[in-house]
Amino acid sequence: MKIIILGAGQVGGTLAENLASEANDITIVDTNAERLRELQDRVDIRSITGNASFPNVLKQAGADDADMLVAVTNSDEENMIACQVAYSLFRTPTKIARIRQNAYLSHPELFQNDLIPVDVIISPERIVTNYIQRLIEHPGALQVVDFADGALQLVAVKAYYGGPLVGQELRYIREHMPSVDTRVAAIFRRGTPILPEGTTVIEADDEVFFIAARKHIRDVMSEMRRLDENYKRIIIAGGGNIGERLASNIENHYNVKLIEKNIDRCHQLSQRLDKTLVFNGHASDKDLLLHENIEETDIFCSLTNDDEANIMSAMLAKRMGARKVMALINNPAYVDLVQGGEIDIAISPQTATIGSLLTHVRRGDVVNVHSLRRGAAEAIEAIAHGDEKSSKVVGKKIGEVPLPEGTSIGAIVRNGEVIIAHDHIVIESDDHVIMFLVDKRRIKEVERLFQVGLTFF
Repeated sequence: MKIIILGAGQVGGTLAENLASEANDITIVDTNAERLRELQDRVDIRSITGNASFPNVLKQAGADDADMLVAVTNSDEENMIACQVAYSLFRTPTKIARIRQNAYLSHPELFQNDLIPVDVIISPERIVTNYIQRLIEHPGALQVVDFADGALQLVAVKAYYGGPLVGQELRYIREHMPSVDTRVAAIFRRGTPILPEGTTVIEADDEVFFIAARKHIRDVMSEMRRLDENYKRIIIAGGGNIGERLASNIENHYNVKLIEKNIDRCHQLSQRLDKTLVFNGHASDKDLLLHENIEETDIFCSLTNDDEANIMSAMLAKRMGARKVMALINNPAYVDLVQGGEIDIAISPQTATIGSLLTHVRRGDVVNVHSLRRGAAEAIEAIAHGDEKSSKVVGKKIGEVPLPEGTSIGAIVRNGEVIIAHDHIVIESDDHVIMFLVDKRRIKEVERLFQVGLTFF
């Protein structure tokens, strides 16, 4: 696929690295020549230095025969104009734009071909906010992703000493929970992936990915670790777009306090938020944290636009008694460095956003893509089409599907019903098939499995 990426920032650069590794023809456009050189040193891509919305720059980038344009510059307006130019002059088939401002997002009727021709809107702030909210709703989870409109969830937890299943073989999970159907999709042990079998033994500190219907998630988590109590008291550091969205989404269900250093922004937030208490100050102010009972706080979310400030304030909050801390970290090099120490969860906006972008790039009828373990693995929701003659999966038992090495089927959603994968279950047309890949290099093989042959009409 020939793809033009506009913007070589963290999101654009991460997307280019992901897509170039999958044998796509990638051209990236940015005004920062030095940033482009850095990317080209690491990734096999073509780069153009220039303004992303200029017609001559888009033509130079190959917009006249591109399959897709992904506009992820830091300017909403530039992204929208680039999509308009690509549509009006080059008839680019698929146009994706990053839109951050709620003033635009609140009017989706604007985004159609006769107005602003954007086919898919990506809002990183909204994606990250929903990501954090799911973590708050599932105490103890390292990652929570939804499939089939939330009917099914894939959850990552760290197995702890004392968990009922720790030290036991996976085949005994049914004995522990006779009324709950679940499947362990993968285990990461000291950073190395293990595709689980019935005889696989869960060890303490394993990172376990399991899949289950939403209503059963808490029951399964209790088998892996001591079940955390629900959160009640939350402090958010940073009143930017993400901090405000999160506070607005959760303030009716939790006791929320928000710390923001800009006094004018504090006044705006106090007017927009109904129940959240807004404080003017620095999140690394020990006296302020003590005054707001940091030792009684269930979760501290550091969500400013400064990585170092987020890391330091989260570490301080943890040392002062916060039960769990999360930090928003843009620099990928920091994420693996800090997570699992004093910082419980490091949130990478790129990782959270990249799945939404990849969903629209995958071949076959792929409706959901989630990047896992900071991009090391991937979970995919694909729809099976065709019949036994035209499809490589329809009419086959799960145990007969020729899956690439490192790939497993975790579940099927059929007409809204969640069916956890077992070898004897037969895949039917229109089933939503949820797969886990520990080796992303095999993604093309998975896509080909779900492409319908020429005999299907």
